[in-house]
Amino acid sequence: MLATGALALGLVLIVEGLVYALAPGIIDRMLEALRAIPVETRRLLGLAAMAAGMALVWLAKLLGA
Repeated sequence: MLATGALALGLVLIVEGLVYALAPGIIDRMLEALRAIPVETRRLLGLAAMAAGMALVWLAKLLGA
């Protein structure tokens, strides 16, 4: 279980690092767009993303990862 968590965190950091390294200007525009979204909507989007991530991890484990 710890290995899976470390793998997942490592993959997230790789993707996040790529975005910041390759397109920092897009990050600025995305943050401005996020400020325009109401807090409650951002919270629901975050919960939906978390649920999708959990489903993907569950599927990966089911497939033998």
